[in-house]
Amino acid sequence: MEKYLECGQITRIHGLNGGLVVSHYCDSYEIFSELKKVYLKEGSGYREIKIKKVVPYKVGALIHLDGVANADEAMKYRGKTIYADRDDLDIDEDSYFIADLLGLPVFDYETKEKYGVLKDVANFGAQDVYVISCDGKPDSYVPAVPEFVKEISLEEGIYISPIEGMIE
Repeated sequence: MEKYLECGQITRIHGLNGGLVVSHYCDSYEIFSELKKVYLKEGSGYREIKIKKVVPYKVGALIHLDGVANADEAMKYRGKTIYADRDDLDIDEDSYFIADLLGLPVFDYETKEKYGVLKDVANFGAQDVYVISCDGKPDSYVPAVPEFVKEISLEEGIYISPIEGMIE
């Protein structure tokens, strides 16, 4: 499991005092706002930057980072992906990081037949949707709700109960 997880992207600067607009990838603003530091990938490592302030901004967040005090300094961060240490993220016991689910095999809950592997997790507004790559077939889309996703095991895989036609 990766120690550092993508938690957002800096999309633009805001104002003259070093503000940065972030499109966060966390399930909620509250999870993102609890971070005290973020990391930037530099070469093969990560550099820690303390967060001075986080406030909601449109559909994302407006952050101020330590050492970024004006628009010129802020421009250096535009377009950068920011990461969080998984130990700094507080998630529920029955929740998972998407990064840990990607690549897991997907099985039928009843028959244990393998459908494919989890290729991506998309969100079209209502809830997450699991994108399953099935060998030689078009990708299948399964809403990530208890009606369809019956069990998740990071060691074994994802067990689903699809309705007819959901999996090609």
